[in-house]
Amino acid sequence: MKKKYYLKFLVLHALILLVLSSCSLQKKISASAKDNILEIPDLQSAHIGICIYESASNKFWYNYQSDKYFVPASNTKIFSLYAGLKYLGDSLPGINYTESGNDLYIIPTGDPSLLHPDFKNQPIIEYLQHTNKNIFIVPLNWNEKALGSGWSWDDYNDDYMPERSALPVYGNTIRFVQTASEGNLLGLEKEQQISTYTIPDIEWKIKFNADTAQKFSVRRDWKENQFTITQGKESYKEQNVPFITNGVLSAVELLKDTIGKEVKIINKFPIPNSQLHTIHSQPADSLFKPMMHRSDNFFAEQVLLMVSNQLLGSMNNEKIIDSLLNKDLKSVPQKPNWADGSGLSRFNLFTAQDFVWILNKIKTEFNWQRIRNIFPTGNQGTLTNYYISDSSFIYAKTGSLSGVIAISGYFTTRKNKDLIFSVLVNNHQTSGRIVRRAIEKFIQSIRDKY
Repeated sequence: MKKKYYLKFLVLHALILLVLSSCSLQKKISASAKDNILEIPDLQSAHIGICIYESASNKFWYNYQSDKYFVPASNTKIFSLYAGLKYLGDSLPGINYTESGNDLYIIPTGDPSLLHPDFKNQPIIEYLQHTNKNIFIVPLNWNEKALGSGWSWDDYNDDYMPERSALPVYGNTIRFVQTASEGNLLGLEKEQQISTYTIPDIEWKIKFNADTAQKFSVRRDWKENQFTITQGKESYKEQNVPFITNGVLSAVELLKDTIGKEVKIINKFPIPNSQLHTIHSQPADSLFKPMMHRSDNFFAEQVLLMVSNQLLGSMNNEKIIDSLLNKDLKSVPQKPNWADGSGLSRFNLFTAQDFVWILNKIKTEFNWQRIRNIFPTGNQGTLTNYYISDSSFIYAKTGSLSGVIAISGYFTTRKNKDLIFSVLVNNHQTSGRIVRRAIEKFIQSIRDKY
C-alpha cells in the first residue's frame, strides 16, 4: 500500500512541477512581450494578438488576445497556400481541352504562369503553336469579378494589384520600358535620346505627356486600356501596369499575337459531356515559392481560383472559401471572415490562433522540407534584412497594409524546441519598420532563452 501511495505522490508531484513550469514559462514570455512589443511607446495604442504553440507537446506557450480578430494582410496567403498544396498536386493544370474534328476547345483553369516572365518553359504556348486545329476558348467556368471584394480601387494602376481572370497572360500586366542614351545632334551638341517600348507589344492606345518629369511613369485610364506615359530622366526605367482583362478578351488578343494564329471565344460548350484532357504547365512549388517569398498577390488570387475550378468546376472565391471552411478547415479555432486569396482586402478577419492552427495543419499534412523551401527564412524575400543572425531558424510569412503588420510561421529555439507562432498588429501609427523590429526582438528573445 505504501508503494502505491508513493507512486501517486510522485505522479502528483510531477504534475505540480509541470503546471508550475508552464506558469513560469508563460510569465517569462509575457514579460518579454511587454518589454519588446506591448508596452513600447510606439505601440501603446495598437491592437495586438500573439500566439506561440509547441506542437510536440500540444501546449500553448503564450497567448495574448490570440482569439481576437485582426486584419491579417498577406498572412491570408497561408490559407491560400494550404488550399493549393492540398488540391493542385505537384504540377499546375495549365489548360483543360477537348477536340472535335478540326477544332480544339480550351477551358481555362486560371493558371497564372501562362506567358509570365518568371516561367521560361511554356508548354501550353508550344502546344498551341504546333496545333493545326482551330482554337476556341470556352470561358464558361468564370464566375468571379476582376477585382476582389474590399480591394482599394485606387490601387488599380499598381503592379501588386493585377486583375484576376480565367485566362491570365503576362501576369495580366504590361511592362513599359524607357531607355535613354546620349545622341549627337548635327554633330554640334549632345542630347538625350529617349525611347519607350512595351513587353509584350500592344496595339492599345498610348499617349505621351508633352513635358518630361524627373521620374518615368505610366498611368492607365480607369475604364479602358489607354495608357499615358510621362518620360523621365532615368537612363533605364521600367514599370508594370495592370491591364483591363475584359473577361478573356484582352488575353485572347495578346495570345493571338504570341502564337501567330487566330483564337476565338465561344460562350457555349459545343460537345456536351465530352472527355476533357489536361496539359500541366509548371511545378506547383515554382508558383507557391514566389507567392510566399515576395508575397505575390496575383499568384495567390489565381491559386485560390484554380482550386475552385478543380473542386467546383467554376472559379468563384466565395463558393470555394465556403467549401473549404466547411470541409478541410471546419476545425479552425475561430471561423474567419475570409474574403480573398491574397490579403489585399480589409474585409479579411483572422485570429492569431487561426494562423497557428493552419500552420500546424500544413506541417502535419505535408513534407517539412517542402514547406521550408516554400516559406522564406531570415534575410530572404519579405524577411530581407530581418532575422539575419543564424537565419535558418525561422520560416515565416509577413503581411502589411497601412496600419497593419503581421508575421506567422515556424521557428526553432536554441534548445531545439520547434514552435509555431503568429503576431498580428492592427491600427498602429508608427513606421512598419519599427513594428517589425519589435516583433523580431521578441521572437529572438524566446529563441535565445528556451
